[in-house]
Amino acid sequence: MRPAPGSYTPDAAPEAFRATGRVNSSVTKSHGLNPIAEMKLAEQVGARGTRGRQAVRAPGAFSALRTHWPEYLMEGSLLGLFMISACFFTVLLQHPSSLVRQSLPSPLLRRVLTGIAMGLTAICLIYSPWGKQSGAHFNPSTTLTFLRLGKLDAWDAVFYIAAQFLGGVAGVMLAARVLQPAIMHETVQYAATVPGPRGSAIAFVAELGISFLMMTMVLNVSNSARIARFTGVLAGALVATYISLESPLSGMSMNPARTLASAVPSGMFNALWIYFTAPPLGMVLASELYLRTRGAQRVYCAKYHHDNDKRCIFHCNYSAISQSKLTLKEIA
Repeated sequence: MRPAPGSYTPDAAPEAFRATGRVNSSVTKSHGLNPIAEMKLAEQVGARGTRGRQAVRAPGAFSALRTHWPEYLMEGSLLGLFMISACFFTVLLQHPSSLVRQSLPSPLLRRVLTGIAMGLTAICLIYSPWGKQSGAHFNPSTTLTFLRLGKLDAWDAVFYIAAQFLGGVAGVMLAARVLQPAIMHETVQYAATVPGPRGSAIAFVAELGISFLMMTMVLNVSNSARIARFTGVLAGALVATYISLESPLSGMSMNPARTLASAVPSGMFNALWIYFTAPPLGMVLASELYLRTRGAQRVYCAKYHHDNDKRCIFHCNYSAISQSKLTLKEIA
């Protein structure tokens, strides 16, 4: 059986993947099974494939860097582009001298427009060629969660997170060179995320809650045969909603690298601990709930969008969900 587009079949583990391929072939050839039985068999394939890959020795730092450096650069670039967009739209919609700001006196309306802009930015990045290949995490909280779920190796997680932090800072610095001095204004502050007037405790709870809901959506949608391709759209919609409604509480971050990127040039480090603890904690809690209710075999990959022809460097079993697509069509 030919591997699914983008599936990861490293030469270092040929036997484990050939074994998985034989089981996958048995699924596609089992026309005698009813659709429910085929879906159960596809899930068993996922569990066996995961156990086979766990037996393969994880690559070292040099090997990971040598083979996966394109994905690391993509991750850093994606967050850098996101931060450039955040800085531009914050200046456009919040700086007092902006004609757009002057024509929109309502803070809520300006937040809604900012949310729409950043939600569309996220969607474009997720479905971009880079996003399709790297998985479009551009968030250490997301990467740590998929590490916890066993979908990527430790060194890949280390380099992903390093690239995300560096890319975010680089994006803000580049935006600052173009948007100075407006980006330094107190109403803009390099698009910094800071607690609202209700204080740090409320900001912490808010960040924990929105991060929990985001990862709950990602895991349930990206691992659903029918709607997996809409994961990026729903993620962008949540970003837009959070900026519109939640940002007065915490500034709406969900992302330690995103917050640090704005804090470095602005010097606003006083509440940094909130954004380094609440988002990863919320997302990991969401993953724990998913594991207990759905099971590890129902986590197929670490990509937001996998139905493409890009390579996958994760512990991927997307072929199992591809089989589920067939059986779901038959059931419908």
